[in-house]
Amino acid sequence: MSVLLDGRFRFDNYVVGASNRLAVAAARAVAESPGASYNPLFIYSPSGLGKTHLIGAIGFAAKQLQPDLLVEYVPLDDFVDQLHLAISSGQAEAFKQRYQRVDLLLIDDVQFLTGRRETQSEMLRIFNALQGSGRQIIMASDRPPSEIADVDERLVTRLAGGLIVDIGLPEYETRVAILRNKCAEREMSFADGVLEELARMPCGSVRELQGALNRLAAHEALGERAVTPANVRAIVAAGRVTPDVGRAAPVATDEFAGFISDIAVAVAQHVEGWRVRLGQRIAHWQAAGYRTTMLERALAMNEEPDVDALDATFASGVSRLEQLEAQAVLLDPRLAGLDVFRDPQHIPDAEARVEQAIAAQNPPPGPWPAFTLETMIAGKSNQLALRAAEATIEAPGVRYNPLFVHGGPGVGKTHLVHAVGNALRRKAALSGPVACVSGSQFVDELIAALQDGTVDRWRARYRTAGALIVDDVHALAGKERSQDELFHLFNALHSAGKQVVLASDRPPSEIGELEARLRSRFDGGLVVAIQPPDRTLRESLYVRSLQDRAPDAEPGVAALLAELPVSGAAEVESVVDRVLHAARAAGGAVTLSLVRRELGAGGAATPVSSPAVADKSFLDAEKVVMEWPETDGRVIEELR
Repeated sequence: MSVLLDGRFRFDNYVVGASNRLAVAAARAVAESPGASYNPLFIYSPSGLGKTHLIGAIGFAAKQLQPDLLVEYVPLDDFVDQLHLAISSGQAEAFKQRYQRVDLLLIDDVQFLTGRRETQSEMLRIFNALQGSGRQIIMASDRPPSEIADVDERLVTRLAGGLIVDIGLPEYETRVAILRNKCAEREMSFADGVLEELARMPCGSVRELQGALNRLAAHEALGERAVTPANVRAIVAAGRVTPDVGRAAPVATDEFAGFISDIAVAVAQHVEGWRVRLGQRIAHWQAAGYRTTMLERALAMNEEPDVDALDATFASGVSRLEQLEAQAVLLDPRLAGLDVFRDPQHIPDAEARVEQAIAAQNPPPGPWPAFTLETMIAGKSNQLALRAAEATIEAPGVRYNPLFVHGGPGVGKTHLVHAVGNALRRKAALSGPVACVSGSQFVDELIAALQDGTVDRWRARYRTAGALIVDDVHALAGKERSQDELFHLFNALHSAGKQVVLASDRPPSEIGELEARLRSRFDGGLVVAIQPPDRTLRESLYVRSLQDRAPDAEPGVAALLAELPVSGAAEVESVVDRVLHAARAAGGAVTLSLVRRELGAGGAATPVSSPAVADKSFLDAEKVVMEWPETDGRVIEELR
């Protein structure tokens, strides 16, 4: 079953107001009687207003009422990928049969049908088959069917043939209820009037509202300052800156099913012929070692099903499982015979197991081991970010998800997110490896996978991660396919409760050419800034660097260097490089007089880029000074 249907998205934790009352009423009706009314049900709204939550609640409620119901949730892009893979591997018929046997089909992000004629044709055939057999279809989109461009008119007619409902922006009362509900879920509390004041602020989506609540929670929980109704707007505005499956025992033949099959054969003259044939097929597949729940359910029906079609669907499922098991065994021989490869009703679980095997063979890049929280120096400029990181490590995927850290070059955000990754990697509770990748590396890997035709393998290595860290995520700006892949990866990990950490040189709202759906998800967690270090932190950074690289430096050097207006640790190291270079050239130690001479007459603090340097050749990156003493004491400079 999809993680979307695992119970986190339910009707009882979905706040109902004037803006969504009709959509919720229709959703409940469909969940209680799939296929009986409003078929298809089409729900649309802008990103972040709860339509995915609502269709997840439909699927979960329907399964609770009818446990044998086969429910399938699929984002449209995943549907397209599955279709292309099926066609390329000669499994197009199996793909079609897989979806035609679904009792309740949930399709998200239907707006991406635009221009995909092959997908539209296949979807039309599936819709016809499902509706013809009384099975339920539910779709979600960010716009109504009539506004989805370049779609076959026949498909538009099908989409519009049931009930179309929209979800609007929540009004004040609903926003208050949503905020109170979120606080109750997370056991948070604020002073009287805080939530009401937050609800009065303009809000583009429920996800944005949740991001603002996270900001308030960070200030309250991380001890920056108390939150009161009077400072709610200032705090939020500042924040915006503008189950592994074990080895199975051999499948035992179900005694009841075997008894039914024997009776069917023995008294065939008194039993309907279709039951005899279906009983025989059940016995055949059980003898081959497969679970036959799907066929047994059909055997219990009062009306005659299409036995040949059922058996063909089951056979296609078995064929797919055989392919998956063969692929898994090539990667790891110990995977032979797993129970997950014995039930055609749970092919997605088998596909997930193969993805895990692929990831184990080619794990995603991890965080740099040298970057840890213990090696970071805390100060006022990074205090909030450090506390947010510690809270994230304490409860990954629960509190601040995603955690979005931003700041200028050299302020330490890369160090921080890699440190979070290393701390998460040490947690035994994670379900997979910690993937840590830069935005440009993510793009380059995708391009290489597209060239090699290995996109599925590339996706698998990240989708099985226990946590995802993307540094310099702004590098994806303007790269449509990379953003699309990150969007679906983010959704898969986030909905599974896995932690996502992102870093950028600017907040999400200022990343140009970033898709609104990604920006909405980034804003839905905690967005926290790291400021350039203040003087106290700069001095601490210089003290540490000099202790490591020039332990004999004269006392007071670090304090003098701290007057320089550097932006972060990287520039601190650059300044220390400069001082050490000058000391070597002078043949002496790092002294206060040498530092004053290098920084300017009289010890005045000048920027690193200032031309006020005693020796211009000191800044020549192409020169290495080698000391070759002559008999007269001269020093010869030798160029690289």
